[in-house]
Amino acid sequence: MSKRTMTLNLTEREMQVLDELCAKKSLNKTALMRQALRLYQAVDTRLEQGEKLLFENDKTKEKSELMVL
Repeated sequence: MSKRTMTLNLTEREMQVLDELCAKKSLNKTALMRQALRLYQAVDTRLEQGEKLLFENDKTKEKSELMVL
């Protein structure tokens, strides 16, 4: 598999979020972005198949649907 380089311009807040997630998940920025892309692709595929993305509160069992644009 060949690799290509991309420049990504982020706002200060977006970079802060990226840094925080990297620290929390013990990942570097490249690994986190790859993981995010795989997650987005999986979600997009399931949504295209007519499925919904839901979050459920373990304690209350309350469910809420996440709308993805």
